[in-house]
Amino acid sequence: MVDLKFVKEHVEEVKENIRNRFMDVDVDRVVTLYNKRNDMLRIIEETRQHRNENAKKMKGKLSPEEREPLVSEGKQLKEKIAELEEEFKILDGELQTLAKLIPNSSHPEAPVGKEEKDNLEIKRFKGPTQFDFKPKDHIELGDQLDLMDFETAAKVAGPKFYYLKNEAVLLELALVRYALDVLRRKAFTITITPDIAKEEVVEGIGFNPRGAESNIYTIEDTGTCLVGTAEITLGGYYSGSILPGESLPLRMGGLSHCFRREAGAAGQFSKGLYRVHQFTKVEMFVYTRPEDSEQAHQELLAIEEEIFQGLEIPYRVVDTCTGDLGAPAYRKYDLEAWMPGRGENGDWGEVTSTSNCTDYQSRRLGVRYKEEGKNQYVHMLNGTAIAVSRAIIALLENNQQADGSVTIPKALVPYTGFDVIRPGS
Repeated sequence: MVDLKFVKEHVEEVKENIRNRFMDVDVDRVVTLYNKRNDMLRIIEETRQHRNENAKKMKGKLSPEEREPLVSEGKQLKEKIAELEEEFKILDGELQTLAKLIPNSSHPEAPVGKEEKDNLEIKRFKGPTQFDFKPKDHIELGDQLDLMDFETAAKVAGPKFYYLKNEAVLLELALVRYALDVLRRKAFTITITPDIAKEEVVEGIGFNPRGAESNIYTIEDTGTCLVGTAEITLGGYYSGSILPGESLPLRMGGLSHCFRREAGAAGQFSKGLYRVHQFTKVEMFVYTRPEDSEQAHQELLAIEEEIFQGLEIPYRVVDTCTGDLGAPAYRKYDLEAWMPGRGENGDWGEVTSTSNCTDYQSRRLGVRYKEEGKNQYVHMLNGTAIAVSRAIIALLENNQQADGSVTIPKALVPYTGFDVIRPGS
């Protein structure tokens, strides 16, 4: 949630940011409700003070004639306060509901646009992989190498689920351990998080846990959801806490399964492992001081690049446009790996992202830090270390050989125990 005082004092700036994100929020109504709420708080406080003064008067030695009007006034004030508090509850509820729709501010350098084509490419590592044969996509490779089974998974669990088999199982575990080892070297506290979170935590992070547009699976009659990312469980770790300033920055890594409805996701770019209902991911999360968050964001991006450079996978980095940021993000970078089997001639596909959410999530979750006697909201950042399903796509497609085999990057061989996957192996 944004700072409502900031919204009131920067109405036109907030409106422009909303337009740049191609969203629709009634900012004027938010400001009106905010002013009414503040006025009502003042009236409630004045009425309470009046009641306290009335109560003090009744403590003295009074005749029945003197006490009676004070008792009558005390009852009236009590009833009045109850009425005002009920009105305040309704007013504040409307304000909070509408204010939650206001997105975070956008970084001044974030490209303004609505679609992926509006993202700004800022760097590349290697170029598209060249072959002297027609490359296959990961679905065909997976079938020929007996690495995955989509048909049986659809029969058992439904579409967009999958079985990993044989070397692909060890490849997933290798990618997880490889990423976790990188994070340990970077002084992250590594965790395995719950795959379930309370709805209020999911909503606090910025995901919509309910409704047709939600990408989250809710668990009926429990008030909980399956997490779409460990960003939710890592961000909720310190909810409602005041952290000592000297503990910052806090760097956490979380391994979890991720569950996403992916409603309406279809087409050739969503096939196979690219867009699925369940996958394994190692997530990075940082709590930091506001003045350090931009540097922390660059550090998360550098770690993502280090991981994929170690895997020798061609990628590009894009600065995400305002219309594709999502409400919590102030700025977001995506790593897009080259995927030779994507489309007719290969294309870039997102494999990681990292976002600086500033204090948007910490305000919703109540995460602050104390320094020099003052409590301030922390800045919260997240980044993908490895999303295994998409990393497997990039590994298989870029490392395929003319004989149908797939070589394993040197960095992963100590984890897999093999350096090549061959047909029939």
